[in-house]
Amino acid sequence: MQTVALIDYGSGNLHSAEKALVRAATEADLNRTITVTDDPAVIAAADRIVLPGVGSFGGCRRALYARPGLVDALREAVSERQRPFLGICVGLQLLADTGLEYGPHAGLGLIPGTVRQLSVSPGQKLPHIGWNDVIAVGHKLIPQTGDAYFVHSYYFDAADPTTVIGSAHYGCAFPAALAKGNVAGTQFHPEKSQAFGLALLGRFMEWEPE
Repeated sequence: MQTVALIDYGSGNLHSAEKALVRAATEADLNRTITVTDDPAVIAAADRIVLPGVGSFGGCRRALYARPGLVDALREAVSERQRPFLGICVGLQLLADTGLEYGPHAGLGLIPGTVRQLSVSPGQKLPHIGWNDVIAVGHKLIPQTGDAYFVHSYYFDAADPTTVIGSAHYGCAFPAALAKGNVAGTQFHPEKSQAFGLALLGRFMEWEPE
């Protein structure tokens, strides 16, 4: 049985994410244990890792680094052990080199890029809240276009276009999902995206990065 560590650092809709992961594993007939944790030892030893995030880039970053040993454990699992990793919303944004929300903040640098504010059209409001099409490029995690739920004002401006595995549009085109090696993330909330989101979570829990 594989363990999926859902990181608890005081940010993110953990209850909904946990329920969605459990349901996705059940529907995909996968033998997975979903563990909500901030224990560095558990995270370092996990087979797969999910990092949620709700709020500002800087606030989530501070909360993450405030847990002693958590970031080191995450890096050990992801960079050294090459465990599959999924960031959700701000959990994706934290993978960038830099976030520009309320001033520049260093990210984890796992996928090259900068987090910037959406450039909206006149009459469009921020944050972008609601359902939007995700245009897929055929990656194993998102093999086809679907409808997903977003809540965000900032987006991940990828330095390498080949890391973008799904895109959406609100005022401007922006990456809805990215992946590099064993590291992936979604700007949308799969735990709130019904069948499309559950399918993605199920694929993540059996994903074997190349």
